Amino acid sequence: MARWLRSLRASPLALLTRARVVEFLREPEALFWMFVFPILLSSALAVAFREQPAEPVRVSVEEGAAAEPRRAALEASGQIVPRVVPRAQAQQELRTGKVALVVLATDPPTYWFDPARPESRIARLEVDQALQRAAGRVDAFRPAALEVTEKGSRYIDFLVPGLLGMNVMATGIWAIGFAIVQQRMGKLLKLFVASPMRRWQVLAAHLGARLVFLALEVVALLLFAAFVLGVPIAGSLAALALVVVLGALAFVGLGLLIAARPRTLEGISGLTNLTTFPMWICSGVFFSTERFPDAIQPFVQALPLTALNDALRGVMLEGAPLAALAPELAVLAVWGVVSFALALKLFRWQ
Repeated sequence: MARWLRSLRASPLALLTRARVVEFLREPEALFWMFVFPILLSSALAVAFREQPAEPVRVSVEEGAAAEPRRAALEASGQIVPRVVPRAQAQQELRTGKVALVVLATDPPTYWFDPARPESRIARLEVDQALQRAAGRVDAFRPAALEVTEKGSRYIDFLVPGLLGMNVMATGIWAIGFAIVQQRMGKLLKLFVASPMRRWQVLAAHLGARLVFLALEVVALLLFAAFVLGVPIAGSLAALALVVVLGALAFVGLGLLIAARPRTLEGISGLTNLTTFPMWICSGVFFSTERFPDAIQPFVQALPLTALNDALRGVMLEGAPLAALAPELAVLAVWGVVSFALALKLFRWQ
């Protein structure tokens, strides 16, 4: 047993992995982006989307004979903040987003709003309801309201798994890609080829070093989310760990593939942005992937970050077992295996 441990410590893979870990620890800025930045971003978004009363609907009422009665009716609703202004000023405020809707001085009133803005559609319903009631309309019934406040249903609960997935992706791709290109530029990869070790061990060492930091990175963010933000973890920690590790392997493989050919930092930067930008937008980090049209849903669902985010939310918010996450885990496994295989085949060592 002792001999096996000594041989393991002396193996090229173990030595390369240790060297990569030590090299990373000597980069304070990298540690900041890996550990501190996700927590700061979570804190800022938690403050921005904290629990607070609903924002009032801001509307403009065009000057005219009926402007003052309409303003009073809207203000009496308790949900609307109206202001009587000239038409030119109302148009300017609507165009710049200062108000969600303008009530024009026509009889009956005309609602001027942008249907592409959700807040404008809400304003149209609120304004119409207030003016109709002021004109004498009586509702057939008054419904009760039940507001969502329990943990697991808030926006911050939706957001934290997305931030965790984004961090796993970003550090997996960026850290691996730039480290390899820097080694290529410094002729270090060429020296590795001449040494008595297998080429796959050089690439696997990057993967191993990434997994070393993965545990600390994920634990730090989850502890902050659970104890400071109150984000629940409904599923098992073992299932969550497996999802995170599989996601990390997928993105490390993708990072190796992206770094297989570039010879300059500009080249790897461009390829990395080209790869990660669609996932930042389309993979449900900040909002649901259901907002995209059905025509591009196959592309969205095939992205590795989409699979990782869906799996993380399934475990953390729904307590889903691994069997229920089989499609997402399969997507991550395919991305990891195919990317690593292609990277090993296409890799430029000098």
